[in-house]
Amino acid sequence: MKAAYEHVQFGESCSVRIYHRRLTRMPFEWHHHPEYELTLTMNSRGKRYIGDSVAAYGDDDLVLVPPDLPHTWSSNRSIDPAEPQVAIVVWFDGSWVRRLADLCPEYADLRNLLRRAACGLVFTEGAGTRMRAQLDRLLSTDARERLAAVLDILVWLSDLPAEPLASPGAFETRVGAVRGYEPEQLNRVLSLIDTQFARPLKLSALAKAAGLSERTLTRHFTRHLGESVGQYIARVRIGHACRMLTDTEMPISVVAIRSGFHNVANFNRQFKATKEMTPAAYRQQFKGSRFDSSPPLTERSPSLEVKRKAASSTRSNAKALAS
Repeated sequence: MKAAYEHVQFGESCSVRIYHRRLTRMPFEWHHHPEYELTLTMNSRGKRYIGDSVAAYGDDDLVLVPPDLPHTWSSNRSIDPAEPQVAIVVWFDGSWVRRLADLCPEYADLRNLLRRAACGLVFTEGAGTRMRAQLDRLLSTDARERLAAVLDILVWLSDLPAEPLASPGAFETRVGAVRGYEPEQLNRVLSLIDTQFARPLKLSALAKAAGLSERTLTRHFTRHLGESVGQYIARVRIGHACRMLTDTEMPISVVAIRSGFHNVANFNRQFKATKEMTPAAYRQQFKGSRFDSSPPLTERSPSLEVKRKAASSTRSNAKALAS
């Protein structure tokens, strides 16, 4: 089954996105996104699907999912039938976490946490209960308080035991795949690309920054990311362009330049090859669904919600025709 792509909207001035989900049942919604996801599930019992890992879960289940690993939870049963099932979902971009770990020794363990989460992690019993105690901060109306709560949670999670979930071959795409296993030199190159993608990036300069030969750096990329350096850079640039197309009204020519493409025709060609649609068409499908500030904590990112409602409508129409 092909996983749906979820476009996670952070708002104009937020580093993390939190979704407070309350449902009578957890529907099966197989999807992926380029952000890390930390999910605490409460008053829910069912099946958890993380890549090729399928397992039963119960109350206070706490899982960290890496970028672009398909996943979903599915449950028809609340532990307490009188109360809704609840999921506290925290999305964050790994690039700023790595930069924070580089700049602040106090957060150095966060890099190790992301490495361990390369195939997903389920934390041991008690971690979810401990996170539950942070709900007031996580659901605060103050974005800075939410960020502080997330950082505190990630720091103490970095010291807790956890079990890996999916196998390395479970990634449907190679976006950010198994980034926890590359050597430290490759980490430096990835951080450099994440911050400097809008500028011309030569293989020789990246290899020098890593202290590696061009041949060795190329081998590391092929081995750990499954693609060449050039392919990875292009994908990072396209990803940034997608965010600009959905989050701003900037002309496509400006989006191209700020995403590292100094030739608009080349940008259009590469974007269409990657997304199977033009930049203008990509922007159109998200038109009207952007937020001017931080999205409400109780609202889901529209991309997956629209797909869910469309699928539900299709099933309803099919039942009506069959009756």
